[in-house]
Amino acid sequence: METLFSRDYMLFWAAALGVALFFPVRQLIWVLYMRRAQRQGTPDEAEGRRLKKRATVTAVLLCFVVALLYTNHLFGTRP
Repeated sequence: METLFSRDYMLFWAAALGVALFFPVRQLIWVLYMRRAQRQGTPDEAEGRRLKKRATVTAVLLCFVVALLYTNHLFGTRP
């Protein structure tokens, strides 16, 4: 069990954290995009789908980078 929490499994934990963060972060980003679109006018259903795709790409990149940085810090060399 101790080997599961070693630096060898850092990418596994980064992927697990990234997946866990993805869905709430995507929803948050999409809501922010939709609110901005509503201030500029009434967005239709096609605009909502386009913004959902945009939020997905943004969330994937953001969660991947944050998960890698966090697990690198967590499993980094300790004094």
